[in-house]
Amino acid sequence: MATYLYRIGKWAFANRFKVIGIWLLILVGMGVAASTLAGPTSSSFSIPGIPSEKAQDALVEKFPEKPKFSEDISIKYVIKAPAGSNLTQPRYQEAIDQMVTSMKAFDGVKSPDTIINPFVPEAFGTPNAPGEVTQAAIDFQRDTFGKSEQDARTDAAAGSPINPDATVAQLGASYNVTEADKVTAKAHEQQTAVADAARQAGLTVEMSGTALPQPAIGATSELIGVGVAIVVLIITFGSFIAWGMPILTALIGLGIGLLAVTAASGFFTLSAETPILATMIGLAVGIDYALFIVSRYRHELLTAKSRADAAGRAVGTAGSAVVFAGLTVIIALSALSIVNIPFLTAMGLAAAVTVLVAVLVALTLLPAVLGLFGGKAFGASISFLNAPDSPKSASATTPRISNGTRFVKQIVARPAIALVLAIVVLGVIAAPMVGLKLALPNDGTGDPSTTQRKAYDLVAEGFGAGQNGPLVVVLDGTNVADADRNSTYNDVVGKIKDLPDVKNALITAADINKAGDTAVVSVLPNSGPSSSETQQLVKDLRSAEGGITDQYKVTYGVTGQTAIESDVSDRLSQSLVPYLAIVVGLAFILLMLVFRSILVPLTAALGFLLSIVATFGATVAIFQNGDLGLMSNPQPIVSFLPIFLIGIVFGLAMDYQVFLVTRMREEYVHGASARDAIVKGFSHSARVVAAAAAIMISVFAAFMLQDNSLIKSMGFALAAAVFFDAFVIRMIVIPAALAVLGDKAWWLPKWLDRILPNVDVEGEKLGEYLAEKDKRDERDREAVSV
Repeated sequence: MATYLYRIGKWAFANRFKVIGIWLLILVGMGVAASTLAGPTSSSFSIPGIPSEKAQDALVEKFPEKPKFSEDISIKYVIKAPAGSNLTQPRYQEAIDQMVTSMKAFDGVKSPDTIINPFVPEAFGTPNAPGEVTQAAIDFQRDTFGKSEQDARTDAAAGSPINPDATVAQLGASYNVTEADKVTAKAHEQQTAVADAARQAGLTVEMSGTALPQPAIGATSELIGVGVAIVVLIITFGSFIAWGMPILTALIGLGIGLLAVTAASGFFTLSAETPILATMIGLAVGIDYALFIVSRYRHELLTAKSRADAAGRAVGTAGSAVVFAGLTVIIALSALSIVNIPFLTAMGLAAAVTVLVAVLVALTLLPAVLGLFGGKAFGASISFLNAPDSPKSASATTPRISNGTRFVKQIVARPAIALVLAIVVLGVIAAPMVGLKLALPNDGTGDPSTTQRKAYDLVAEGFGAGQNGPLVVVLDGTNVADADRNSTYNDVVGKIKDLPDVKNALITAADINKAGDTAVVSVLPNSGPSSSETQQLVKDLRSAEGGITDQYKVTYGVTGQTAIESDVSDRLSQSLVPYLAIVVGLAFILLMLVFRSILVPLTAALGFLLSIVATFGATVAIFQNGDLGLMSNPQPIVSFLPIFLIGIVFGLAMDYQVFLVTRMREEYVHGASARDAIVKGFSHSARVVAAAAAIMISVFAAFMLQDNSLIKSMGFALAAAVFFDAFVIRMIVIPAALAVLGDKAWWLPKWLDRILPNVDVEGEKLGEYLAEKDKRDERDREAVSV
């Protein structure tokens, strides 16, 4: 491989204008594709085949007029009267009437005639004077199910948008669109204007729903990450020019990758977070891969015959490491598709595309840019920042000993102590992981300052916490005689009411289909959607189905947004171990090809597990437990963060393993002792790997400034994982473990050595190729002179 990459790098250097032109055409082409093919993004999380999805499909089949929970693009206003008052007072009724009038005029509103003040006699009326809708609900419960007047009134009140004290009420409107980003800017302005007008009348008004504008994901994070990367690159290269090449090529690669993802949104459903996650990964690896090759190019300039030859050698050696490092990231991200979770698959594949582009850019566009700069690539140098392999340092009378060399010598001198100490520290940090709680983001986990969270709290205050997450039970009564169905449905509702944490359960007139063979039970828990009690209620409902079916011949499914989120979280948790096994297994094989060893890949995998549990521990401590006071709103960890984090971090961890340990193996293969190989390899690579890690940490950590809780926690977790893995595992644990193992670290059974192909990451075959090439050139020169 190194030989082929050498030829590619040298050709790209020599044909710089052609290569740069091709990549610019690709960038423009992707821009055109993105502008013409882009489709809407989705904010819903669902998994085909989970029980709640099956129940929802049955609901839609029997009640075609009912939209899926994720497809109802709507807004809900939660209105509260001032303390000591209620909403029935004339001045507040006037304000609510004005709200209703304005809502009917919303741009793109669906069925405006159905939007009505719930207090008027034609609607729900008041708790003391039931309106027509409330009276019809009372009559339905009494006449259909034979309930007493009191029980009928209780059930009717449970379905009212007005709380018993008439201090809190809800108003809603739906839009004629199926995607949230299709709601117009005019509609968003109208939504806010309605709330503001009611607030001026003295009411407390908050909003929730899928039709609200989503928090904008600004470019500040990317700019901060790039800014820190520039500083790190200047320090690494000691040049005011060289830093620009990794940044330039990384931004071009990221642009192409993101435009490709945007174009793909016209064919596939992508979540709203997909582009930002692809940005985080694509930007970080794009800069890092270019950094490794440019650094190797500077080293090769000391011995190469020409700059083109140095570029070829850099791409042949560091480029080989880039290919395998990129492959591990791509494998880890693409393997997310194996767990069959569509939105997670889309995120993984989108990020994998940006990584693939970053690899191709580093191997082709970067050497072309090096050729464009020529002898000025490392110009405007800063003398006191010169690295050990810079031309000035290499020509110095007394070789400079780098801090990395001093550090690794200390590790190698006392490897057992360093190994045990690092493991103990990571173990202590990982301890909070035992309390890990997972949940999907909802209004209840949002920041307390947002109107969505305030609306959630108002509903819980006025109606009870369970009103924010009712469950839906779809009853199938096809096996019950027509004459017995209503009484059977009522008996089943009674069984459901007897379950723990059930506040109420009822069937309304609109919840029995025309054929009468299907009924929908709205189950109101006592607890909120994310509480353990509500999650247990979902399990209790499903566990009770067998007994209910035996007794009443009714089967059912449990759905609703809360049940869907619970099922998604469960599926994600169940997929974690299989996914980890697949990723680690594939990467282990790949690393055996790179290092020609069994124990080196094994230590790499075990080191990754240490860094990942430490990351989980730190994330739980900060975001879930609220330790150190860094989070004002501690909440359960987002359900898909662990599996996505494993995919990303494993790939990045193997990046550092490949870049750091390949130089150690290169020294060992060329005759150095096991310990000397560790010191020499570390000395060559530590500075660059540390710079790469610092860049990744800065890029990821900058995303903590975003308002989106998922992005914020993902940014922290990725930054923490890179820190633990790069600076603790790869720079302490791995050198210490290799020092303890000695020559055994590089052992590979002879039979396995014969089976595994030699991919020549160290460039040994490339060296032989270049040596033979030099001999041929010398013979040709002699022949010409003769």
